[in-house]
Amino acid sequence: MLPTLAELLTLSAFAGAEVRSGHARLEGPITWVHVSEISDAARFLSGGELLLSTGTPLIGEDAAVYIRSLAAGGAHGLALELVREVRELPLAVLEAAHETDFPLIVFGQEVNFAELTRAAHARILRPPAAVSPPSLAPLTDALNETGRAADFVASHLGAVLALPPRPRLTLLDTLTALLACNFNVAESARSLGVRRQTVYYRLEQLRAMLGDLDDPRRQLGLLLALELSRGS
Repeated sequence: MLPTLAELLTLSAFAGAEVRSGHARLEGPITWVHVSEISDAARFLSGGELLLSTGTPLIGEDAAVYIRSLAAGGAHGLALELVREVRELPLAVLEAAHETDFPLIVFGQEVNFAELTRAAHARILRPPAAVSPPSLAPLTDALNETGRAADFVASHLGAVLALPPRPRLTLLDTLTALLACNFNVAESARSLGVRRQTVYYRLEQLRAMLGDLDDPRRQLGLLLALELSRGS
């Protein structure tokens, strides 16, 4: 999940940051952090960015236009290091920020933009927490509850289930392995502990007995049928 601007401001790299406007929009998600000193930065935005600047675009009569363009372009904030050419926020800039409810962040001391972007991007790119894979349980439960499970399994796996125990188990295990890795034969062979040629041979058997195995809808049906057959 992307961090909000409020979350980024709690990072140690952002220590000393002061929010001057846009307090109501600090919960906006930040997609990226850019250093920009050009007045037409808005045309490069894709939305959700936090811009870092020493204030160069605020010099001149178009400073308020600059702020409005960032807000209209989808930026979620502007962080300014006000220690060089610009040491105070121009009144027109602050008014434009209040009018558009645009977050302005001010540093009254020199900051390292590289450290700011590094810290922000580490948080933005942080791998999401592991989540459980989607479950087929709701679908299998529905088929069981409506009494259609047996017919469903037979329609998808009947030819294989009619085999003697040993070849039946072998082909069902092979089909399960193939479905788990999107029919990657090499990966299936590794998971089954057999040679690739063996998997190719079994795959041909499965195609002959079950028909088309390439259609995603067919694959979903097979996954459901395998799940139901395990629970029977």
